[in-house]
Formats: sequence, structure tokens, C-alpha cells
Amino acid sequence: MTTTSEVSAAVASINGVALHEPGAVLAPEDLRQRACTELLRQTAQRAGLLDAGDVPPADGAPSEGASRAIEALLERELRVPEPSEEACRRHHAAHESRYRTDERLHARHILFAVTPGVDVVALRKRAEMVLLEVRCHDASAKEGFAEAARANSNCPSGAEGGDLGWIRAADCAPEFARELFGHKEVGVLPRLVHSRFGLHVVEVLARQPGAAQSFESVHAAVALSLRQVGYVTALRQYLRVLAGEAEVVGVDMDAADSPLVQ
Repeated sequence: MTTTSEVSAAVASINGVALHEPGAVLAPEDLRQRACTELLRQTAQRAGLLDAGDVPPADGAPSEGASRAIEALLERELRVPEPSEEACRRHHAAHESRYRTDERLHARHILFAVTPGVDVVALRKRAEMVLLEVRCHDASAKEGFAEAARANSNCPSGAEGGDLGWIRAADCAPEFARELFGHKEVGVLPRLVHSRFGLHVVEVLARQPGAAQSFESVHAAVALSLRQVGYVTALRQYLRVLAGEAEVVGVDMDAADSPLVQ
């Protein structure tokens, strides 16, 4: 298995099925996502849930039939335990801030949009460079972030220095909200935030924490959160088993969690 940041010359594959065209350059996380999807697609075929004639996707996106078969496979194979009330109470006590109501924050961001054909590796390097620049200048140049947003952001808010105004979790994509809400950080976040739109450099200017909720009032939400954690854990374990039984070429499956299970 390769551990390089890119795969280009060699063609990565799962049981002899190529994951990309020869010469294509994929970010490691994108390659792992394709590998996980192909592992599940092939397993669904062997289980008789998917027609043997289903064609491996050239772009990493499975066919509609393959998607349905993978869903059926996971529903059949994954065992997700029901969280106990004790576990729910512990989780609520440890993550009380997640269940506050009306939490708001004032934020601005710089969006590096991931669009068809974009060089993701180059885009990430550019985003990381801008993140480093605005963090270094955060204390001494308050307009540095706004200038960087106007120069680099692919979001219309870039014209306003990246300002998103006061927002609630419901105003954002769920994966974006998870990175911003329920935390105490103020200032430029020390990491890139990933969303379905691309990579974000984010600065939290102010927070309004909202009102705390009793365990009883959020019990259902806590239980759902723990079920989701259990599902992700079960899926990761299942993928490790499948990868251990497969011929995996050119993909480091253990380097990080796949986007498929994030």
C-alpha cells in the first residue's frame, strides 16, 4: 500500500477493479472513499443484492442500483446496539453544550469550492496557506481576514469580507454546523472546515451560548446521536474486515477515517 499524499502513476484498485483512470490524481481521502464504496459494491454483488452486470463507476459515484444494494447490505450486516439510559445521561452530561437551544454565533468564512474537475490537492494546499496567513495576522491586522476573503472566497459573502452575520445551526449544512456549534472557540479556527461545498477557513467573531436543556427534554436527541455513533463504529469495523479480505492496491485504508463514514 502507498502512503504518499497522491496517487498518480499507479492505478489504485480493489480486487483488480480500478478506482480511477490512469494518470488521474486523487486526494487520499477521495481515494479512500472510492475504495470503501467499491468494497461494499462488490460485497453486495457477492451477496446477491446487486446484479453481477453492474458496472464499476468511473467517477467514484455508484449506480442507483448499487446505492440501493449497498444500503440493503448495511442494513442486513450492521448490528447497532440501542443506547442505554445510563449511556445517554453520561453523553448529555459530557456534551451539554450540544443540546442548548437558540445558540447563535457571528462568523465569517473563506470558501474554497470543490467543483467538477478541480485539483483537490492543489485547492487544499491553497486553503491551508490562506489559513496560515490569516492566523498569523489575526492579532495584528483585523482586516487581514476580510481582505483574504475578498481575494479568495468562492462564496458571495466574499464581497463582504466573508461575513455570514449571526447564524444558527439550522442555517448551515449539518457537517458545517457540527464544526462550529457546541464549542467555545472564538477567533480563526485552527483547522479547515469541510462541507459539501468545499473547504472553509472560518473565524468565529462572537458566540451566544443559548439556553441549557434538561436531559429529559432532549433524551430522544441524545439517543439518536449515540445510535449514529454506534452506526459509524459498526461501519468502520465492517469496512476493516472487508479490506482485510480483499486485494487492495494503492490505497492506505488505515491512514484516516473514510469520508464514507464521517
